[in-house]
Amino acid sequence: MLKKIAILSLTTACAFAFNYDLEPKKVSEDVWCFFGKLEPPTKENAGFMSNSCYIKTTDSYVLIDTGASYGFAKQAYEAIEKIEKLPVKTIITTHVHDDHWLGNNFYKEKFNSKIYAPALLNKEYNENSEIRGLGVLSDEEKKGTKFIPADEIISEETTLKIGNKEIIITPTKVKAHTADDLFVYLPKDKVLFSGDIVMNGRVTSNRDGSVLGTLKALDMISSKDWEILVAGHGTDTSKTATDETTKYFTLLKQRVMEAIENDIGADEITQIVTMEEFKDKGLYDELNSKNVFDAFRELEFYDGE
Repeated sequence: MLKKIAILSLTTACAFAFNYDLEPKKVSEDVWCFFGKLEPPTKENAGFMSNSCYIKTTDSYVLIDTGASYGFAKQAYEAIEKIEKLPVKTIITTHVHDDHWLGNNFYKEKFNSKIYAPALLNKEYNENSEIRGLGVLSDEEKKGTKFIPADEIISEETTLKIGNKEIIITPTKVKAHTADDLFVYLPKDKVLFSGDIVMNGRVTSNRDGSVLGTLKALDMISSKDWEILVAGHGTDTSKTATDETTKYFTLLKQRVMEAIENDIGADEITQIVTMEEFKDKGLYDELNSKNVFDAFRELEFYDGE
């Protein structure tokens, strides 16, 4: 009888664990990624909306962004260790938004991974912070999902040599997607991880960002000699990976400035500038009007080109 109760309890507990159904996609010789949903974070997807990538070196994995939860990170590692069972010694968090780092604690507990991140992460969060991403997680998925501070802050371009890989971490030093973004470049592999400076297949969120800064950051990324680019959200990793974001912000700047010159005010701007070319992209309805309004506020008194 006791054995039956124990089995029932275990089955009930497992029933509340979310199955992310993860399959790593190989994007280059030594890089595998889990590509997030092109939709808002919900209980139905348990927050899995951003990309998380493993770089295999001779003796360990380097992980770019750890995803939506402790459970996500655990399932991602269980999937990747089938390719090769190596420890995750290094984590690079590209920016402060929690959908990119809520898995950190799994790797810290299992491997004592060293976490590199922009300074804004430790400034904005501590162990008592309210974390928005927890709101879509079940009680089971919340277990172990918490803020872990960065071990090393990246404020200047930094080159890591890990196993057989040279990994360059570059801070944009301009407000782009957030006030403090990093992108990661593997020069020998010609692979670049942009974080949320680049998205494709969906409209970006510019709530913490800048139109002008994003365009500058895109120029920085374009100056690198890459063949493969993994965006923060989206599955296009080809030479066209940046095209949607570049077009969106270029047109957003141009159209909002034209509207300002034509004396369009804040109460009308979202009716005048609609960015219709992107209406079929994910999250257009949720994010586009807010992006337009925020761009108006940024550019209202801008006197540059």
